[in-house]
Amino acid sequence: MPARNLVATTNRAGTTDRTGTTDRRIDALLTLLSENPMIVISGEKIARQIGVSRSAVWRWTQRLRALGVRVKGHPRTGYRIERVPDVLSPSLLRRRLRDSPFGKRVYHYFKTASTNSIALELGHAGEPHGAIVIAEEQTGGRGRAGRSWHSEKTSGIYMSALLRPQISPIVAPVITLVAGLAVRDAVQEETGVAADLRWPNDLLASGKKFGGILTEMYAEPSQVRFVIVGIGINVNHAAMPAELAGIATSLRLITGKPISRLQLLVRLLRHLDSYYNRFLAEGAQPILTRFAEVSTYARGKRVRVSAGGESYVGTTDGLEPNGLLRVRRDDGQSAVVISGDVSEAT
Repeated sequence: MPARNLVATTNRAGTTDRTGTTDRRIDALLTLLSENPMIVISGEKIARQIGVSRSAVWRWTQRLRALGVRVKGHPRTGYRIERVPDVLSPSLLRRRLRDSPFGKRVYHYFKTASTNSIALELGHAGEPHGAIVIAEEQTGGRGRAGRSWHSEKTSGIYMSALLRPQISPIVAPVITLVAGLAVRDAVQEETGVAADLRWPNDLLASGKKFGGILTEMYAEPSQVRFVIVGIGINVNHAAMPAELAGIATSLRLITGKPISRLQLLVRLLRHLDSYYNRFLAEGAQPILTRFAEVSTYARGKRVRVSAGGESYVGTTDGLEPNGLLRVRRDDGQSAVVISGDVSEAT
């Protein structure tokens, strides 16, 4: 397909286990305690709110503790949360995204292999536009070209959104640029960090990567059936693994302070909805123009391109109408990058 991180799925994927989704009662308990920090809430009220018996409340608080949430029990009075956890609660997301399609169907996992794999299965099962899959931890997070994505527990945003655009596969690569712009705007609003966008799907700060996008689609020859936009952001990683420290970073390392993952994700999904709707209403050009404004890689950048066993150096020369990258090679030829790696030439 026409972009290096767009994977066309021609056969229905195997069944993905979705039994690990966060239990509604766990989410309700977490939301109740988080919205009343440091306040002791009676077991009777908790039982009524989450829909369990009074005698079962202790067991449900134990399940929260097993997930790393600090819940303190007070004999004969109730329970309180000692510190509001930075958990991407489905209830809180739905509440903050009431007017967005991304707040309607939220699949939350404390641990799963890959949010994209689950979202692909949801797409095949007929889930509506806007369904999102979120994980606090991924054990098999995927990047483009089959690479893995470092997904530290409760430190990043690991999510996938199901889109159902009525577009031709030819222009589908623009959706990756849409997602990149959404992440960039959300990060700048929440942290003040103005990220660079390395075509087509990497977010950089001071030359180091802190975010990436993996877009996968299922399409007929002339019509996209659905698109999965997978987004990974290193948010509160206090350090990166030694093998990644020279090329990767996190928003916390950049800013020197912890970032609210929930607020960042809400901003991201609002911007994704806005850019996506603009793309559908006005076509690709506004997206291409904006991408060129904020990406140093869109034009005039010395790059090395590695694709199909070939490697060459050249200078970027803007974007094609479908979002692909033009490069003037040093040997005088013009090239359009369809797939492969693009990096700054040294």
